Amino acid sequence: MTRLIVAAGGGGDAVAAAMLDAALYGGDCDHAVILTYAWDRLLIDPVPGPRGADNFTGLQPLTPTVRTVPATARPIAPAGSTLPRLAAELPHTFALIDPKHGAEGITRQLTDLIAHLDPTSVDLLDVGGDILARGDEPTLKSPLADALTLAACAQVNAPIRLLIAGPGLDGELPPDDLRPLLGPLVHTFTASDTEPINTALEWHPSEATGMLAATARGVRGTCQVRDAGLPVPLTDESPTVHEVDLDNALSRNELARAIASTTTLDEAEVLSREICGFSEIDYERNKALWLKEQHPTKLDTETLLPHLAQFEAEARSRGITHTTFRHLTEALSLDGSQRDDLRQLLITRHPDRFAAPLWHIPATT
Repeated sequence: MTRLIVAAGGGGDAVAAAMLDAALYGGDCDHAVILTYAWDRLLIDPVPGPRGADNFTGLQPLTPTVRTVPATARPIAPAGSTLPRLAAELPHTFALIDPKHGAEGITRQLTDLIAHLDPTSVDLLDVGGDILARGDEPTLKSPLADALTLAACAQVNAPIRLLIAGPGLDGELPPDDLRPLLGPLVHTFTASDTEPINTALEWHPSEATGMLAATARGVRGTCQVRDAGLPVPLTDESPTVHEVDLDNALSRNELARAIASTTTLDEAEVLSREICGFSEIDYERNKALWLKEQHPTKLDTETLLPHLAQFEAEARSRGITHTTFRHLTEALSLDGSQRDDLRQLLITRHPDRFAAPLWHIPATT
């Protein structure tokens, strides 16, 4: 009895997949195989774009085209990845999506994996819902990973269920735009559903999955995320999981249809620039160059706390009630490696303001 969950965008989608597996299927005796990208963005991985099999040591062969990422695997410097640590802390098998050969390569990986596992179910999970984007939305930031997995899943000769968790939590499509696109309610996450991923939430930088877990625990308000300080509403809809017809998603997603026959990641990037006007990997390349020129602030309470107070006052004036430690790290001009220390410092000083895994900004000082 094996289940397969495809984490559409990598990163936090893989953590959400573990939570989904436990919530929907129990996961006490057998655990799903989670197929995911090693694509953690710049806070964890200073190298732009996704990591492939040749960026790791210690991967284990599962099929001729698919490798698993055990706890003993290591990314080859300077690359970084959260997957080995997830493999150490969660009971699931994490298999690597390698997009080096474009959508056609991912299709082969999926086909091989399904033939090998003969899974009882295959779910394609996207946190936030940007997999339903047309490609021309002004708020869209990272369509490529989701489009590649959608294109591949649509070409596999197997029943695949597309699930959207936390509609709007990725800040890419407004909840009002997503609502008419969502199908039947599959599940509403609760606080108990988050328990299997508690340890991972303490360190994993995913903002969307962090907000998904926080709203499952009852947090409501408006959360400021990303380097641009995007406000994301945390509502009763946020911890829900909906099914969406995969063919309908493909008919909406122009990029997914265009890249279906790509045989390289570069080719898919070119089409992303043509259709969406940008490539998210270009954004990461530009940001990586910018970060090299920055001088991180020293994690010193005497200088840090006044900056934090200023940040919170400005956020409070715009109705922000929460933020992520990932966003705080960037907003306070800290280096990504200082995120855990910042988190520990703030929780130690104000434990009452830790709305796990978010930071609460009270209405008054």
